[in-house]
Amino acid sequence: MFSESENHQAHGLSGGTTDSSDPHTPLYMTAAEEAVDELEHVSGVHPGYRRAHARGFCCRASFLPSGKAAPFTTAPHLQDREVKAIVRFSGSSTDPALADLLSPAKGMAVQFLLPDGGHSNMVGVTVPVFFARTPESFMEMLTTLNRTKAGQMPKSEALRRFARHFSESRQSLLALNRLKPPASYATNLYYCIHVYMLVDAEGRRRPVKFEWIPDSGVQTLSIHDAAAMPDDYLERELELRMLAQPPSFKLSIVFGEEGDPTHDPTKRWPSDRKRIDAGRLVLLEPIAEPQGLVMDPTAITEGIALSDDPILNFRRDTYAESLKRRSGGH
Repeated sequence: MFSESENHQAHGLSGGTTDSSDPHTPLYMTAAEEAVDELEHVSGVHPGYRRAHARGFCCRASFLPSGKAAPFTTAPHLQDREVKAIVRFSGSSTDPALADLLSPAKGMAVQFLLPDGGHSNMVGVTVPVFFARTPESFMEMLTTLNRTKAGQMPKSEALRRFARHFSESRQSLLALNRLKPPASYATNLYYCIHVYMLVDAEGRRRPVKFEWIPDSGVQTLSIHDAAAMPDDYLERELELRMLAQPPSFKLSIVFGEEGDPTHDPTKRWPSDRKRIDAGRLVLLEPIAEPQGLVMDPTAITEGIALSDDPILNFRRDTYAESLKRRSGGH
């Protein structure tokens, strides 16, 4: 699941919690367990499904690198050889039965299947920034939402807590508000919201962000037209689109400059940053989701390193906890 070179140390919030008032709460609970518990409270437990981006649609794909990234990284899938890939599209909801229209943000996760038998993941969404800067603020916002829905917290207190995080959530909320229903999974721009480091043959590290740009352009529907579609219209549309002509995406690598934040997924970089076209991803055919598929964004290969983004590093353990629960039938 993880690169052999990565540090597998757990990234906790506070090392665990205790709650003597509830006999069903373990005396020790990891931060990842707490996070997955809160995600389960959003729409309930759906056995066998992910705790976020629950319903997905998988495709077999091929990625042909342009070679333009090769001077900046030793990553095998960014050199000059075509590699196979698995792509999973999804809504953002924790509820697998929710209609496509009601889950505004969409996801596109790519698993590159490397020549040595390993893999490297790249996870994108249709908003350019995350709503929380740290695991602690993520947990407070999620807990506040759940406790308010359950009637366990006065709305005045909930508003006070959300206001405390408004400065970090503002850009994400604005981006969500601007989203329109997509015409297709294949006509979205997908942002990999975290910063990574490209590492070249001499060990030089350069901060980058990744974006998937649809070759067919960004295409959306009106709310009226989307409301007339079946609940799973995006899956149906993509199946038909692949039969007619394989859709494709360009991988754009954006290079950060001095002063651009690498630790804060709620902040965008200036729009004038250098970009290169790193290659093209072609969707070939639908496939059943491989058993145990995990699109963990910290699963990377040589030539790519994680940044100091605490949210990115926290995701490793939450993905593992989610897999453990769904693999166990929960």
